[in-house]
Amino acid sequence: MAATAASFLTTALSALSVDNRRRSSPLFSNSGIFITALKFPSGVHSTRAQKLLPLRSGSEIDALGQEESIDSEESPEIYVRTPSIDDGPVETEEEIALAYEELYGPAYSGESFLGNDLYVMDSKIKKSTGLGKAKKDKVKDGFDERVVQVRRVTKVVKGGKQLHFRAIVVVGDKQGNVGVGVGKAKEVVSAVQKSAVNARRNIITVPMTKYKTFPHRSEADYGAAKVMLRPAAPGTGVIAGGAVRIVLEMAGVENALGKQLGSNNALNNARATVVAVQKMRQFQEVAEERGIPMEELWK
Repeated sequence: MAATAASFLTTALSALSVDNRRRSSPLFSNSGIFITALKFPSGVHSTRAQKLLPLRSGSEIDALGQEESIDSEESPEIYVRTPSIDDGPVETEEEIALAYEELYGPAYSGESFLGNDLYVMDSKIKKSTGLGKAKKDKVKDGFDERVVQVRRVTKVVKGGKQLHFRAIVVVGDKQGNVGVGVGKAKEVVSAVQKSAVNARRNIITVPMTKYKTFPHRSEADYGAAKVMLRPAAPGTGVIAGGAVRIVLEMAGVENALGKQLGSNNALNNARATVVAVQKMRQFQEVAEERGIPMEELWK
């Protein structure tokens, strides 16, 4: 057996061609030359043929020949066959649908196996399964929201341009309270939410008479925008345009005249309207400051 192994290794080494570069490699030093993909005869240890074998000396080859050969085709006695996925019982369609609904929530197919609502998916299910984004519930504080403008803005940085959206939102309860807010975000929905929160932080009170109009005239400017506000008779309505009209309607003003005299910028006009409203005062406040009855204001 030792002679057979030695003769086989001698024949294999004579047939193996090694170029000059590989001869100089440390892998081909005197310590051993690695032989790959050699087909050993059945008398030699078959499991060693699957590994990288170094060149062995004569004593090592004699020891190798004395080792017992193992037939790799035969499975060992302790071998246990791994069960296949198809060996188990066949699941019914109802069991598959039930497992799917437990993992991903109710499917909009007109049937639910867990008794869940098919058209109103729970927000907890969305968060746990990742189906869609959980929508934030609107704040129920009595204020209505109205989007004035949504614009795409860019910021030039060293790596290029950063795209964002800017939203202008006006909130009001139509009972004399109104606010203007602005917010920026990478998504339109987030920008609107930010601007609504900003508008609620800047709520002001609009002075009005019993006819839902202004107590007197007022003018104000913000930046290059200039706004003129005038009271109107009952039944006139709100005669104004752009952001001025939205601010007056959300404040609850029903009869008023408004005019934009400067820039057409929506944000500046909305803020100019707020400044003009803040300049207004009720008749009772003026009478108390002067120390006279309110009836003498028109004398």
